[in-house]
Amino acid sequence: MKCPYCGYRESKVVDSRPADEGNSIRRRRECLACEKRFTTYETMESLPMVVIKRDGSRQSFDRNKVVGSMLRACEKRTVPLSRLEELACEIEQNLQNCLEREITTNMIGEQVMDKLREVDEVAYVRFASVYRQFKDIPTFMAELSKLLEEK
Repeated sequence: MKCPYCGYRESKVVDSRPADEGNSIRRRRECLACEKRFTTYETMESLPMVVIKRDGSRQSFDRNKVVGSMLRACEKRTVPLSRLEELACEIEQNLQNCLEREITTNMIGEQVMDKLREVDEVAYVRFASVYRQFKDIPTFMAELSKLLEEK
């Protein structure tokens, strides 16, 4: 790491601790030439994900869209926004971990449904009805039956 004061390329780490809620590491360094201290932050590189929509178009992944869709499903329910943001972070992390750079809306939708099923069944049914595009009452009832069988 290059010293910001003298430009020397060698330094030693004096202190290291987690930062940004564990998403990065803060390091205090000391230059071996001028002995001045400076701080660096180490973060994990995240590769951009591209979402392939149903119509074949592509756009970059946006966690806010996931939160927004869950928020609509949880309207007038007792699910706090902070919980939905946690779920969206978990979904994004799962998608990053699968190492695919191109993901389908189906992959996202299924994960959202799984998370909502754990949190609030009414929100799950609301989301599923839009996501699965139920055409009639029998298909809607079939989904409700599956939910009841799992209990």
